[in-house]
Amino acid sequence: MHHSPLSRILQGSKILLALGFVTAVLAAGATFLFPLEYRADASVLIISKSRYGVDPYTVVKSAERVGENIAQIIGTDDFYDKVKVQEGYSVDWNVFDSLDSREKRKEWNKHVQGAVVYGTGVLNISAYSTEPKQAMALAGAASDTLVSKGWQYIGGDVTLQVVNHPVVTTWPVRPNFFTNAVLGFVVGLLLGSLIVVRK
Repeated sequence: MHHSPLSRILQGSKILLALGFVTAVLAAGATFLFPLEYRADASVLIISKSRYGVDPYTVVKSAERVGENIAQIIGTDDFYDKVKVQEGYSVDWNVFDSLDSREKRKEWNKHVQGAVVYGTGVLNISAYSTEPKQAMALAGAASDTLVSKGWQYIGGDVTLQVVNHPVVTTWPVRPNFFTNAVLGFVVGLLLGSLIVVRK
């Protein structure tokens, strides 16, 4: 009797689930093969100086555009140099100084990132490190650098203000244990489906 692929999959559901759980456990376990990193988040408000006759919506959209530009600037060598000389933070720069220019830029982009919260004019700055204190120091130094020296990138019509000081996550966020487990489970189901269908 001929069975459709769907009926075969349903009949082999136990195999699928077992394989899914096995791959989920393996994927979750593989997470611990990589350094676990914490994330510290800070927020900077972008304030566009309103001109007479400009509606609030246009002001916010202008701030969003500025935020997008700043998010790109955060990953540059110039911004890295400015953050490095920012006073008041104990950042371990040996992580970057031991690398060549290309690798240093790559690592900097992995450690410090910016993202705009659309509709608000707020730029979130996230810093990652295996040490919570290091992540907080990086996020604090980056946000303070934007406030004190950001005018060099955006001109005088915009001001920046820290509205959320760095707060670090309680648990490591990279690699993501839960996401890896779910992806592993899905991959296991797909592999199991192929095995069952081909029987």
